[in-house]
Amino acid sequence: MQETDLFPPVKKYLEANGYTVRAEVQDCDITATKDDELLIIELKLNVNIPLLIQATDRQRITDAVYVAIPRPSNHTQKKRWKGVKHILRRLELGLIFVDVELETVEIVFHPLEFQKKKIKKRRKSLLQEVSQRDENLNIGGSSRRKIMTAYRRNAMQIAALLAELGPSKPKDLRKLGTGEKTLSILSSNFYGWFQRVERGVYDLTAKGKEVVEKYGEILRQK
Repeated sequence: MQETDLFPPVKKYLEANGYTVRAEVQDCDITATKDDELLIIELKLNVNIPLLIQATDRQRITDAVYVAIPRPSNHTQKKRWKGVKHILRRLELGLIFVDVELETVEIVFHPLEFQKKKIKKRRKSLLQEVSQRDENLNIGGSSRRKIMTAYRRNAMQIAALLAELGPSKPKDLRKLGTGEKTLSILSSNFYGWFQRVERGVYDLTAKGKEVVEKYGEILRQK
């Protein structure tokens, strides 16, 4: 498929809606006019940085700028397009899906003013996680390694103490600085590191012992 394959369906759609369509006018892929209205549509096979640069440059001419691309598969749309659509909306660009085989066009959304909204719950969660991490055990940019969250760090601290002390009660571990979530971490056993050996007493599982052996002294740091 080529970018030129997208032109006929888009042209047909615009003309059916009363626009006068012209191609390749001063580097714009498509211009469409109706009375005083001016639309600019950039045709691309996928959304990438050059397209975003090109489309945002066209916003110096008109606010009504669209990007038109081949209709993505449902799987691709679900996995990738939520973020892509957010970027396009944030840049106040319109989005058009083109089905070349069926020669149909879908206006996914029009270029509208973007209303920035902060998600207070996510902000609170992020700040809480930051405040609970008392050291840097991660490397920025990591994508294929386990992240040391505050919860995981806390669980590892408990595991290290159990390795030293043997079967222990949550209250005794808390006295050594494992924090208020000690009982919750032990009883939920999210990572499979702990086991209850008797009422109110916990010890390490074989998996928990492996973790302590693997991470060594780092688990005993506070």
